[in-house]
Amino acid sequence: MIIYGMLQTVTGGYIYDRKLVEHLRESGDEVFVVSLPWRNYVNHLLYNFSSALIHRISALELHILLEDELNHPSCIVLNQRLRNEKHPSIISIVHHLRMDEDQTACKPLHVFVEQKYLESVDGFIFNSRATESSVARFADGKPSVVAYPGKDRFSSNMTENEIATRSARKGPLGIIFLGNITPRKGLATLIRTLLLLPREEWTLTVIGSLERNKNYSERILDEVRSNHLDKNVIFTGPISDTEAAMHLRKNHVLAVPSFYEGFGLVYIEAMGFGLPVIGTSAGGSKEIIEHNVNGFITAPDDSSTLKEYLRRLNKDRAILQKMSINAVQSYQRFPCWQDTVTKIRNFLCTMNN
Repeated sequence: MIIYGMLQTVTGGYIYDRKLVEHLRESGDEVFVVSLPWRNYVNHLLYNFSSALIHRISALELHILLEDELNHPSCIVLNQRLRNEKHPSIISIVHHLRMDEDQTACKPLHVFVEQKYLESVDGFIFNSRATESSVARFADGKPSVVAYPGKDRFSSNMTENEIATRSARKGPLGIIFLGNITPRKGLATLIRTLLLLPREEWTLTVIGSLERNKNYSERILDEVRSNHLDKNVIFTGPISDTEAAMHLRKNHVLAVPSFYEGFGLVYIEAMGFGLPVIGTSAGGSKEIIEHNVNGFITAPDDSSTLKEYLRRLNKDRAILQKMSINAVQSYQRFPCWQDTVTKIRNFLCTMNN
């Protein structure tokens, strides 16, 4: 498997890849993980001209080459070389396409490169129907499997009585944001929205690394400090699953108004704790969130609508309780990790045969 950085990174995509590697090894398969250092886009492209990478992959006796699609800028020439030889099946694990979140002036170049990559592989593993549809625009008809991420990273066993007690608890609405602090995740939108609400009506707990995009994180921290929100907003940084579960258990709602989510694993995980979820219409969140049932869906960067949904949950705790119970019930219909990785391995076996 080819990835950037460390397999132990705590984000939805890396958790997915890690769970798959663990299952393959437990099943008796030999798995090599090739980790390429994180660099900027141009340097990622230069990996295509690395003879060391091409020789390293060619020297392995592989039946399947798995590539996290995040690595697409670095694998185009490698894949073309392999396809010109007797090569293993090249399977791309697609969490979301870069082009679907890209808002830069270089987007035409990024789209061209990503399209060439999608054409260079033999099959796909998708984390959602939305991701499958995105890829179908450029590489339709190739073998693939849709395998939702597993829901059971946390041990969540909230009862309806616990949910009712939490919903009726007097005090501000407890909002949680769970995700690394990057522009795509929409934390700036959430904080801008909360500035429109009385401060006594809400608290915000932000769980996630501030290191992925330091300039953006510093702007977020400056926004909080300049508006004297230090008592309302808590930044935990990266924390253990046990600590994250504690925060999920005591808060009321998850709000991650991303500009794009290929799926949104954290939405399901929060529903396991009876938290209604607020996400956006961009990407795969609609496969998880039923609007006005277990959460709300807004347009990206829509502070006005987001404000109204948060206000409604705070003012009407009966609605909060009902949506919280619906969230737990929705959680039950999604697969556990064992189901997900077994489905993927079965697909890989068909590709090997």
